[in-house]
Amino acid sequence: MNEKEFGFETEAIRTQLERTQYLEHSVPLYLTSSFVFEDAEDMRASFADEKDRNIYSRYSNPNNNEFVEKVCKMEGAESGFAFASGMAAVYSTLAALLNSGDHVVSASSIFGATHSLFINYFPKWGIETSYFDINKPETIESFIKPNTKILFAESPTNPAVDIIDLELLGDIAKKHDLILIIDNCFATPYLQQPIKWGAHLVVHSATKLMDGQGRVLGGITVGTIELIQKIYLFSRLTGPSLSPFNAWVLSKSLETLAIRLDRHCENALKVAEFLEQHPSVNKVKYPFLKSHPQYEIAQKQMKAGGNIVAFEIKGGIEAGRAFLDKIKLCSLSPNLGDTRTIVTHPASTTHSKLSVEERLAVSITDGLVRVSVGLETVKDVIADLEQALA
Repeated sequence: MNEKEFGFETEAIRTQLERTQYLEHSVPLYLTSSFVFEDAEDMRASFADEKDRNIYSRYSNPNNNEFVEKVCKMEGAESGFAFASGMAAVYSTLAALLNSGDHVVSASSIFGATHSLFINYFPKWGIETSYFDINKPETIESFIKPNTKILFAESPTNPAVDIIDLELLGDIAKKHDLILIIDNCFATPYLQQPIKWGAHLVVHSATKLMDGQGRVLGGITVGTIELIQKIYLFSRLTGPSLSPFNAWVLSKSLETLAIRLDRHCENALKVAEFLEQHPSVNKVKYPFLKSHPQYEIAQKQMKAGGNIVAFEIKGGIEAGRAFLDKIKLCSLSPNLGDTRTIVTHPASTTHSKLSVEERLAVSITDGLVRVSVGLETVKDVIADLEQALA
């Protein structure tokens, strides 16, 4: 059977390292810091990059290689590199490609830690960032300068679950010869493949839905061979690589990604539909609700709506805090993409250091609540949310 005929689930399960002499069915852990050489010439050729082989686990490791290969197949990418966390992936990807004097155009609705890199750290190295409103994509090109190098966005966004047209971003990047980087964490490659729409690089926090059980940290960047080689060379020097143990866990987790996401999405849609009818809720955002302002775009580029539901509770910050205090079954945690449903109130927690104006600029109202819908019996999740809203 031709390899290209395999489906998503088959690739996730059957992409494995070659078996050892022990003919194991499940891939073993390679907990080793380094690898040995046959002789002096083998060692010389390996360090001269004349051989494609493992040398040191900061550079590569069999478990990391398997994890990367799986994600590359899922995303339709040529190559990739695995990192110790999602933010290690974001930082290393950007730092490897940007030079002093470069300019980034980014969506304003991005993860808070990424935003901090752009405004607090990159300016120290002469790298400037301009933000565009994700709800005004027609303005994107007005921010592009002669020194613009990267176009950056995430879709769906964290935490407001806004959607941006990836095809539009791909067209803009091609027109202006920019590197398009998409954070695909909320969708995963099962629901959305940004490379299809013109992205050059795709970044994930594997800690979230890829792991799916809140066990390990991890990150990954996949994309073109040329760009990944630059990221690899930077990363083998700076040392943010993923541990082999975490890579082993994550590779195993990818085997069930599709079936987990199917249930996550099914549950999330039911939660969103419940919240949309609740009298204590002003509005609900979920990509596959027809009321979502970018519903048609989500339908075009996503297989399903994901597991994140954002809703605005009436009463602002105090109402949001009171809601959290009444939660019984669901978890209060900064994580997402877990088997367990997690609720977060960004205005009083993750984004509390921003001013009201800054929060509103990225669609975070005082009453916004983010729900990462898990795999519990959905009526139990809805019952918990209902009693907390009462």
